[in-house]
Amino acid sequence: MAGHSKWSNIKHRKGKEDARRGKIFTKLTRQITIAAREGGGDPESNFRLRLAMDKARDANMPNENVERAIKRGLGELDGQNLEEIVYEGYGPSGMAVLLEVLTDNRNRTASELRHVFSKHGGNLGENGCVAWMFSSKGRLVMERKDGFQDDDNLMLAAIEAGAEDMEADDELIEIFTAPNQLKGVKEELEKAGYSFDDSGIIMVPENLQDIPDDTTADALRLLEALQELDDVQEVYTNGEFAEDILEVS
Repeated sequence: MAGHSKWSNIKHRKGKEDARRGKIFTKLTRQITIAAREGGGDPESNFRLRLAMDKARDANMPNENVERAIKRGLGELDGQNLEEIVYEGYGPSGMAVLLEVLTDNRNRTASELRHVFSKHGGNLGENGCVAWMFSSKGRLVMERKDGFQDDDNLMLAAIEAGAEDMEADDELIEIFTAPNQLKGVKEELEKAGYSFDDSGIIMVPENLQDIPDDTTADALRLLEALQELDDVQEVYTNGEFAEDILEVS
């Protein structure tokens, strides 16, 4: 896939580390709340809620936290009035950055984003400035565990289930689908005995932009600083980084 980026692998590893430290509970609470608000509190009929609850389970988020978040989404408990907003901007070397945000105060969030972009050599842009460079895809992520190397059979099963593409490296296997096919592909592959470490609807860059070695560290610091903000749910970029530079960054 043209937009397959090493940043997605870096982000996945960081997400697992944050989950182990319990640093993502605020983000997960917001994801569950908004999913319940938009589609109801039953994960069997609300796929978005099911995905959010799966992530909460994988992060060892307490069940009572999940239940409270669902009740807030359903209006049974008082809570934040959350908005879903997409922000766009540029990083070092003109790298495109797309952010999915859940916030109860868009002025605060915009101020925080401007500060982070400015601090790391980028700038927050206008609506539409980079969104056209990305397309929506469903994604399933499998970590290579216990020496898993059965890529060919997994790819065949994925394509038969309706997937569009698969990308693999030494650490992760990613299966891409049309957004409306994610649920069906995931269920079919789970029936076939496969399990996944992450899944969801993501934004994939249509083309990657090579980031020069001398700005790679600044670009990665920007992406990681944005990901650290509680309001920011997802960080996407078209930046591509040299493997040898990543190993020492």
